[in-house]
Amino acid sequence: MLLSLLEELSRRRKQSIALIADLIMLPVALWSAIALRLGEWSPEVAQFWPAFVVSALITIPVFIKLGLYRQIVRYMGNHAMLSVIKGATLAAIAISLTAYLVPLKGFPRSVPIIFLMLVLVYVAGTRFAVRGYINWLSQKFSAKKPVIIYGAGEAGAELARSLQQQGDYFPAAFLDDNLKVQKGSISGISIYPPSNLAHLLETTEAKEVLVAIPSTDSLARKRILEYLETFAVRVKLVPDLSDLVSGAVPVDKMRDVNIGDLLGRDAVEPMPRLLHGCVRNMSVMVTGAGGSIGSELCRQIVRLQPRMMVMLDQSEYALYLIQREISEFCISHSLQVPTVVVLGSVTDSALMHRTLNAYQVETLYHAAAYKHVSLVERNVIQGIKNNTFGTLCSAEAAMEAGVKNFILISTDKAVRTANMMGASKRLAELVLQAMQDNSSDTRFSMVRFGNVLGSSGSVVPLFSEQIEKGGPVTVTHPDVTRFFMTIPEAAQLVLQASSMAQGGDVFVLDMGKSVKILDLAKRMIHLKGLTVCDESNPQGEIKIKFTGLQSGEKLYEELLIEAGAVATEHQKIMRAEEKYMPWAEIRGALNTLKQACDSYDFESVRNFVIALVEGAELTQQLTDMSEQSYEPNSSDTVVPMPRTSMDK
Repeated sequence: MLLSLLEELSRRRKQSIALIADLIMLPVALWSAIALRLGEWSPEVAQFWPAFVVSALITIPVFIKLGLYRQIVRYMGNHAMLSVIKGATLAAIAISLTAYLVPLKGFPRSVPIIFLMLVLVYVAGTRFAVRGYINWLSQKFSAKKPVIIYGAGEAGAELARSLQQQGDYFPAAFLDDNLKVQKGSISGISIYPPSNLAHLLETTEAKEVLVAIPSTDSLARKRILEYLETFAVRVKLVPDLSDLVSGAVPVDKMRDVNIGDLLGRDAVEPMPRLLHGCVRNMSVMVTGAGGSIGSELCRQIVRLQPRMMVMLDQSEYALYLIQREISEFCISHSLQVPTVVVLGSVTDSALMHRTLNAYQVETLYHAAAYKHVSLVERNVIQGIKNNTFGTLCSAEAAMEAGVKNFILISTDKAVRTANMMGASKRLAELVLQAMQDNSSDTRFSMVRFGNVLGSSGSVVPLFSEQIEKGGPVTVTHPDVTRFFMTIPEAAQLVLQASSMAQGGDVFVLDMGKSVKILDLAKRMIHLKGLTVCDESNPQGEIKIKFTGLQSGEKLYEELLIEAGAVATEHQKIMRAEEKYMPWAEIRGALNTLKQACDSYDFESVRNFVIALVEGAELTQQLTDMSEQSYEPNSSDTVVPMPRTSMDK
């Protein structure tokens, strides 16, 4: 009720109340100063009346001039305190001069100093007390949700002020590891050690923790998240420090935790010489430009100011999106980089020859590929045609056009593969390794790495979607593990690896430690403020369902076919030393493989792949979808391909 009465008052009335309160407080402050100095409860102050008049005549106009009465008490900050200090200081000086010039006999010389301090307490203190009381009333009787802020630094303080003024949350408490700030307060909000979290969640009824530590130290963030995931509370993060400083993202724009935060992986600063080596002032082409890696390569390449940017993709919509993004980026950053978009497939030999020659391409990043294991397992012929023969077609066109650098984006699934997607990519690697022996102008190289975060079909967005829907979260096997890397880091390392190529190189990126997918699913559930429903906790909110490994899927992936790798000048890039077939031998095998693909001879395709790809473990009979004995699960809709005279 009191809060509503205060809100109904006009701005002018509120200012008048504040001014009248100060006219009362200033004489009281001077009287208190004299009483404290003389040590009497009822000192004789009548003879000092000029000092009382001066205190009000000087201080009130100063307060008005400095805008103290324009301050909104609920949002009052340090500026208001500074105004009070200035006004009190001038008043103290004026009182001292009055006592000396009038003169005021018996007026203690230390009274002006005591008066200054008391004005801070009476004038500023009452305002901050009113502000705290109003905020308390607002929180108590509003529909805002209580939250706890982890981090009592500058970002946390700014976040708290922002939440107090707007939004659906109000800050109930701070957590901070720093012993120096614990037991303190910011904007009336107490700061506690992280060990108090369980008690705070119970007393404040908060369901979310906002981590306000926008630090580039990913390991520190990972440590905090690991601690928070043990509590049934949803965790969100404020933007990164660079985004806050640039003003690109407001401090109250929070995001959910992603796998990059959970991994705690710090990207290594790029080496400028390597980053620019195959791009600066060159005509650069990216195939698969609309895909996850391809589009990120385009973003990073255009920043390095190539002479021309050529983007090819067979998906019209994906190509349209990356073209629009790159064009807008060039305009906003005043970059004079001509961009060309080519709609088509890398298996189109005439298109590849024409494009590479027409735009005098010097560096080609070949990211076009079918990469989804389960889809390629059911469409093996198209997978080989696109991934293997598309690479062959692009490489032959590159050699004839005099392209200087050809870089294949490969995958860890090419190592001792159990699926046709990985086999088709390993065949593509073998093609380039063999072609290098016959190439003097074009340097062929390939960069092999694991899963990238946020790519289409990635397990992370799938888990997030399943959690938001209430589960279940589907995991193929309790022991399955995968390597993960962010898309920007992978693209950056690809650019640097290409500059170190000598010809026929197989570069392997340091993916760090593999991640157990089951643990990842549990952590994502916990950090959403939910609990796992299992035998130990049957009352949990989200179930985890094991669906079994799909055809061609392995429990774990590897990055090297043979043990050992040679270090390079970049600490995150290694050079693998692996055997390959000579061109004359693999060329004949590829011709036979192509005939088998064209005739849909699945048995021959399988046999040739096993013979060509070292370590391949393709135990299942390869057929097209019309011949597969397939039981669809809840996420699949299968319409069998009609038989033709080509089918065996």
